[in-house]
Amino acid sequence: MTEKQRVLMVCLGNICRSPIADAVFARTVQEKGIDDKWDVDSAALIGYHTGNNPDHRARETLKNKGIANYSHKARPIKTDDFNKFDWIFGMDESNISELNKKKPRGSKAKIELLGKYDPQGETIIVDPYYDCDNDGFYKVYEQCKRSVEAFLHQQQS
Repeated sequence: MTEKQRVLMVCLGNICRSPIADAVFARTVQEKGIDDKWDVDSAALIGYHTGNNPDHRARETLKNKGIANYSHKARPIKTDDFNKFDWIFGMDESNISELNKKKPRGSKAKIELLGKYDPQGETIIVDPYYDCDNDGFYKVYEQCKRSVEAFLHQQQS
């Protein structure tokens, strides 16, 4: 048996975008019957929300999209994540910049924008935290869904 590929989704606080991306990835590999080949987790660039559940709007969005059993506690990225994971996906250019600063020399993780894989070309997944409603969270979900599908398709080719 081959070793599982490991993916880490990262955003600023690990309560909005990265948990949605994490849940979407887990659901997608499960639906494709390839969850035995992939592990996914999510983390924050800052520890401000450490130990907290995802934002209630993120949880509501996931529930409304059929992912009702997702649970996660926010955690900061750790140095060993850069060797533990094969890919670390940031949600925007600021995330990528910070990840590259934190990445130890010689670590194995490939750092990329998750949106790089979006077939609609929306490379930046905008933080919906300060939005007044759920619209931004649904947009994050749709961007993640498209990007994860395209990424997995590329990996299977």
